[in-house]
Amino acid sequence: MRTRAQVCVFAAALLAGSAGAVTKDEYRATKTRIGTEYKAAKTKCNALSGQPQNLCVAEAKAAEKRAKARAEADYENTPRAREKAVIAEAEANYMVAKEQCATKTGNDKDVCVKAAKASETKAKADAKAARQVTVAKTDAKDTKRDADYKVAREKCDPLTGAAKDKCVADAKARYAQ
Repeated sequence: MRTRAQVCVFAAALLAGSAGAVTKDEYRATKTRIGTEYKAAKTKCNALSGQPQNLCVAEAKAAEKRAKARAEADYENTPRAREKAVIAEAEANYMVAKEQCATKTGNDKDVCVKAAKASETKAKADAKAARQVTVAKTDAKDTKRDADYKVAREKCDPLTGAAKDKCVADAKARYAQ
């Protein structure tokens, strides 16, 4: 089970959009590779039996879920897609942790499951908050840019003719209007 700090670092990396957008062909190739890796991992699990096999299958499914979510986030390259990837990571971690808890009994098992669920809930909350911060920063940046454009445009008002046209065009280009 990953610690909260590791999940937060992973969430920050995803929400920052560090990987960037990928092409549709790269996305398809990644999905194909993920499917192949999952099948290979699941085949290795067939050699096991009982609880070790269950844990192996859970880890294989979790790895597939994480990889698919990351690929989707890289392809879509939006704050919402990155949030979904962090949530998928948390759910995958929970799935594996729950399977690890199956070896325990009584109160130890209950505590283990509750701790795993708490870790998942915290990671999901952190992902949601990080997306909201990203969206708020983007909105603030847009608002500031629009305000700066209005100031630059106002500076063009005393000018006339070609000078005014050039001033307005420069302002539009500078502030992406």
